[in-house]
Amino acid sequence: MRIIIVGCGKVGSALAEQLSADGHDLTLVDQSERRLSELANTFDVATVTGNGTSYHVLKEAGVKETDLLIAVTTHDEINLLACLIASKASGCHTIARVRDPQYVSEVGFIRDELGLSMVINPEMSTARVVSRLIRFPSAIGVGTFAKGRIELLDIRIPEKSRLNGMAVCEVNPLLHTDVLLCMVRRGGQTYIPKGDFILLAGDDITVIIPPREQVEFFQKIGVPNDRIGSVMIIGGGNVSYFLAKMLVASGIAVKIIESSLERCELLSDLLPEATIIHGDGTDRDLLEEEGLSSCEAFVALTGMDEENILLSLHAGQHSRAKLFTKVNRVNFEEVIDSLPIGTIIRPKQTTAELIGQYTRAMQNSMGSNIETLHQLGGGAEALEFRVAAHDLTGVPLQDMPIRPDVLLCCINRKGKRIIPRGKDELREGDTVIVVSTRKGMNDLQDIFHPEEMPQ
Repeated sequence: MRIIIVGCGKVGSALAEQLSADGHDLTLVDQSERRLSELANTFDVATVTGNGTSYHVLKEAGVKETDLLIAVTTHDEINLLACLIASKASGCHTIARVRDPQYVSEVGFIRDELGLSMVINPEMSTARVVSRLIRFPSAIGVGTFAKGRIELLDIRIPEKSRLNGMAVCEVNPLLHTDVLLCMVRRGGQTYIPKGDFILLAGDDITVIIPPREQVEFFQKIGVPNDRIGSVMIIGGGNVSYFLAKMLVASGIAVKIIESSLERCELLSDLLPEATIIHGDGTDRDLLEEEGLSSCEAFVALTGMDEENILLSLHAGQHSRAKLFTKVNRVNFEEVIDSLPIGTIIRPKQTTAELIGQYTRAMQNSMGSNIETLHQLGGGAEALEFRVAAHDLTGVPLQDMPIRPDVLLCCINRKGKRIIPRGKDELREGDTVIVVSTRKGMNDLQDIFHPEEMPQ
């Protein structure tokens, strides 16, 4: 597809990397020549220097021939205006990043009246991810599929877990469970495990577990699964506001520590059921005084990566809380991932993933398309495809030419969850969840060896 990205900050750069890797024809628009030059030297993209709200600039970028325009500058109004101009100029699909909380209740109206394809609030999307993880305290990542009915959980195997040293094929017989182990990340490598793959303590695994078995499975493998009832948040920005609102609605006690008195007063008005503390979140005495040692989840959401990392390291030493750490930079990613700072929150990646999901869904072939997409880390993706009438419907899975770097994890058939076995078949109308280390899959046919497809 031909795609124009307006705004090449952190989110725009992440999108350029992701969409370029997917093979799209990209044109980047930004007012910074230096930033455009850096991206052009890194990725295979065209660039246009100028304001994304200028019709002449967008025309130079090829808006009349483009399929999709994505506006992700730091200004909501510029994003909305750029999308409106592009829509009027060419009728292309448009996506706008809109961050201001005051627009949240008006997103539907804005999208419909301006003819936008999608409106994304990065802070709200990030808060939704963290909220889901707090509801699943045993998981370090959660991806939802089939409109929330199926969940992929990321879990780290503890040191003394029964899984340590166990082969994948032994998990269900020995633990008397019905779990599908989809992926293993170890030492920077990502594996789609076969039955003889040996699990080790410290591995990050991605699993599908029936909801009724989740608590029992976590107990059997030595992963604590107590419900979280109290959360301490450091920093009172928009992510904190949205997160606190979601948690309070779930009956969880929330305490926010924020250094700006003006922001504290605003949060007190917006979140009357939360406790808002005016103070320095890096003050060790204040943290202890406000109950750090007894809180069950600790979320570092200040505007400084270094501060968030230090706060989570401190909280990890002085509490048993589940840790969440916001990190915006991608520099030293491997070092940061190795630190004991719990779940790392990267808002720009959340935004890029949602937009990537939409761009994949625009690419249809054979009537099948992507319903849902999640980046799992380590270069792996989990995708949900809708099954259309196809030569391979009605064929047992054991007879299908499925690629070795692809695992068919789950079939959703009219709300019924099926863990696929060799004799199961795909039917028209099913949605299928697959996990793969293969990049750029856009359609169900991409999971098969093309040379072995029936003619």
